[in-house]
Amino acid sequence: MTVESTAAARKPRRSSKRTSAAKTPAKTPQSSGPELVQLLTPEGERIEHPDYSIDLTAEELRGLYRDMVLTRRFDAEATALQRQGELGLWASLLGQEAAQIGSGRALRDDDYVFPTYREHGVAWCRGVDPTNLLGMFRGVNHGGWDPNTNNFHLYTIVIGSQTLHATGYAMGVAKDGADSAVIAYFGDGASSQGDVAEAFTFSAVYNAPVVFFCQNNQWAISEPTEKQTRVPLYQRAQGFGFPGVRVDGNDVLACLAVTRSALERARRGEGPTLVEAFTYRMGAHTTSDDPTKYRADEERASWEAKDPILRLRTYLENEGVADEAYFTALDEESETLGKRVREAVRSMPQPDRMAIFEHAYADGSALVDEERAQFAAYQASFAEEGK
Repeated sequence: MTVESTAAARKPRRSSKRTSAAKTPAKTPQSSGPELVQLLTPEGERIEHPDYSIDLTAEELRGLYRDMVLTRRFDAEATALQRQGELGLWASLLGQEAAQIGSGRALRDDDYVFPTYREHGVAWCRGVDPTNLLGMFRGVNHGGWDPNTNNFHLYTIVIGSQTLHATGYAMGVAKDGADSAVIAYFGDGASSQGDVAEAFTFSAVYNAPVVFFCQNNQWAISEPTEKQTRVPLYQRAQGFGFPGVRVDGNDVLACLAVTRSALERARRGEGPTLVEAFTYRMGAHTTSDDPTKYRADEERASWEAKDPILRLRTYLENEGVADEAYFTALDEESETLGKRVREAVRSMPQPDRMAIFEHAYADGSALVDEERAQFAAYQASFAEEGK
């Protein structure tokens, strides 16, 4: 199983001219649409932006690449496990690695994350064991990690509701006098939800230290973005009184720089920021979806050429930051990760069927006690039939 998409797996052609360490001035990307922040072009060329800069060591650059490759490998394994009947459902992040790794690595340990159900890369950055993400999708738990251990909330299935949770938490952080920040992830489809509008209102009025990170992957299941909004998503922030910025969501360097800036702004007490990461969902919305029914192969092919892993690999090779031995070792590490995930999923213990009744009320309830007894009797009836 490969760790890169079709485009990323192709060996990048080395440029006859090495990318200048001094970098070239920024060009206006995607001239047909709104300008977006970009620091690394799809061709792997490093460029500057007047408002956002970043200076990373060779080790940090290799680390970002490793994060994206291993996250993609984990995601590919989870998709395969679902197809083999080991998971009930899976929401792939294929194509969105740069948005998640870039923003995830911008966070401090004391920042708090409110994800949706697709932030596997952010979970990786927060130190959540990848195997813990899969318990819910296997149906053996409701979330396999303690949110407070990694400051990473449980996955949220209800569309958009986590933005309100993040706003309330950020308001509490501000009242406590802490200088940490909060980040809420959601998709372009969720931006149409009333919960998101309410979160924007409260965060602006109360100057909450929250960053709203919208991964605009172009499709809310089968609805394209142009069927959801008449203006670019980042411009919606203006109506609520705080800034918005669109970043190339396939550029891990730009996502890191923009998110870091937004988080620092929040910590300074300057309120919320909306970051729209302009990216693309390469796979299905979830494994229950068939994207071939509503989008053309040509569209996917055009985005494969902008693959976030491929462009960073090209840059690393052109700058001499990583050699073939590094990429080979990383491929071996990714296969080890895939094997560990596969074995962990298949060995997950079945949940205690009675546990659902244990935490409904702190002090107990006569009705819950009655329901527990009825369910226990129902379960016991199967054992009686088997005799």
